[in-house]
Amino acid sequence: MLSIIQAAGWPIWPLVACSVLALALVIERFIALQTARVAPPKLLDEAISVSSVTLPGPDVVAQLAQNSAQGEVLASGLRALNSNPRCTEADLHAAMEGAGRVVAHRLEKSLAALATIASAAPLLGLLGTVIGMIEIFGSQGSGAMGGNPAQLAHGISVALYNTAFGLIVAIPSLIFWRYFRGRVDAYLLTLELSAEQFVRHLLRMQKR
Repeated sequence: MLSIIQAAGWPIWPLVACSVLALALVIERFIALQTARVAPPKLLDEAISVSSVTLPGPDVVAQLAQNSAQGEVLASGLRALNSNPRCTEADLHAAMEGAGRVVAHRLEKSLAALATIASAAPLLGLLGTVIGMIEIFGSQGSGAMGGNPAQLAHGISVALYNTAFGLIVAIPSLIFWRYFRGRVDAYLLTLELSAEQFVRHLLRMQKR
């Protein structure tokens, strides 16, 4: 691998940096977007069960908020009702929507950077290709018939290696970006539906 990087010349180093960054972002997103960290399957039922008789205290609400992203959204509704027992449905929706926007921003973290790498890597590969072609034409020399074969071969290798490496970086980055994008959208839908259900539950509790 090192020999390929050396043969490709200096234009490949930005692509190497992009590949390392993309790998780090993919690993970080896999960890951050685990279901247990975002929307545990039974958390909504547990939150409804805990608050079915009376509203839980600040310690329980804080524990719920620290549980996951979904818990953070649900806890915002409990906090709104604890701070103002007569708050309206609009107030509950506003509190939970605000928490939802914060959570959505956190879930979408790094996706823009991954998409940028997927878009920029082919262009960086093209840049390396152009530089390789410039070396090829430069190797011909002024008035030389055959040019410099070694430099000609080097220019061709720079062009081909950079083109290939740009695609090698871009294609997985694009695939992972689309995968994470779909996963985040599914999580956001789950959070929205659970928030609606929890608001209805809190309103029923408020009327008792």
